[in-house]
Amino acid sequence: MIKMYTKPFTDHNSTRRISFLKFGVTVIFLVAVLVLPNSVIARDGQLLAGTAKVNITPKTDELLHDSVYARSLVLDMNGKRLAFVAVDLAIFVSDRVANICKEKYGISQVMISSSHTHSEPMVNDKRAFQRNPYVTFYEDQIIHAVEMATHNMFPAKISAGHTTFPQLGFNRLITREDGHARESWVGDEHYTRENPERIPFGPVDPELGVIKIEDMQGQPRVILMNYACHADIVCFNYAISADYPGVASRKVEEAFDNKVNCLFVQGAAGNIESLQISPRRSGPNDSVQTDYKPMNRTGELLAYETIKLAKKLSAISNQTSVKFLDDSLHFIGRYNKTLNYNVHLVTIIINDNIVIAACPGELFVQLGLEWKKKMGDASANPFLFGYTWSGGNWPGYIADVRSAALGGYGADQNPDIIQVGAGESIINKQLENYYRLNGLMRVTPGP
Repeated sequence: MIKMYTKPFTDHNSTRRISFLKFGVTVIFLVAVLVLPNSVIARDGQLLAGTAKVNITPKTDELLHDSVYARSLVLDMNGKRLAFVAVDLAIFVSDRVANICKEKYGISQVMISSSHTHSEPMVNDKRAFQRNPYVTFYEDQIIHAVEMATHNMFPAKISAGHTTFPQLGFNRLITREDGHARESWVGDEHYTRENPERIPFGPVDPELGVIKIEDMQGQPRVILMNYACHADIVCFNYAISADYPGVASRKVEEAFDNKVNCLFVQGAAGNIESLQISPRRSGPNDSVQTDYKPMNRTGELLAYETIKLAKKLSAISNQTSVKFLDDSLHFIGRYNKTLNYNVHLVTIIINDNIVIAACPGELFVQLGLEWKKKMGDASANPFLFGYTWSGGNWPGYIADVRSAALGGYGADQNPDIIQVGAGESIINKQLENYYRLNGLMRVTPGP
């Protein structure tokens, strides 16, 4: 339900970075920062990982239901460092964070993944991406989370997997009698506003992905949960909350005696709404009160599946290979042709099987499903990391072509929305880069 603000952006030529690494222990996905543009690197050695959790709730007069956090992961390979931060915010990008972390802590690149909670701290109804006064505070706290992680490094290894269970969300763009789609909060004679009957409209992505980082004794230290569903169960609650991702992360951490940090990473959730939802309030003085039970229940269900899967995962070897490619694409606006979107993409292959596609913006679920299907055809273990910024600007909602035609919120309403076909181009680029990394995509004519 968040209206996206997208600033026109002019950028240089697109860049591509490729790396291949062979480590003495397992390495996690974000090795992009170990390379320079247009370079190929092979390294052997010990991976170190560090993690921290920092409360980023600012001092405010706003009501507080539950705090928002930044959870960081820093990886160090022979002195080369990167940082990944999951934040309980709607959207967050920051060149300042990247620049300071590079200068002070030797971090080559920071990747920021937003949970997309709609109940982050606000000032005059403005969130961080709308440039409210808390941006600098968030940046300082994220930098602190990275600093803390660098002081707590340990040798690490990795495992990953997926599970499917009854869906927690539904596709909120429902096709109506005129053939066009309308968003779930618009009712008509055939559809009840907000889907109180919990009809499982599709398509949705029912998969939960889990990546587990352990120390060399097998003790879990970091768990990443990857799931596609909008974090707006308690939207318009007029109180601070991390929504269901905050509940899920906390429950996972508690299940492991608070000896792990659980980083929630959104999937392709641009058009996916929770089946359980709290009544919307018209304002802070509305007599209707927010019901937090749907939020808690959704978070508990997700945490249960995450815990169950994480306990089954185990790294089978201390030897790990990682291939990485960093790329960017440029688009104009669908309606406003003067806009220039610089979209940074990350493609990673771990152990020739785990494939991660990191993308900024709010990809529609159809795009994530299509990419996963193609990765399944390649016998890969795929993870679509949406809402993840690593440079460039934020592209807002990214619909597939059919959804752009059917219309509705995020599909055709925003005058600054990205051009039609951008989503398919992003997925195709991720697919192309996967085949470049695994060596099947020749760079010269075949025999």
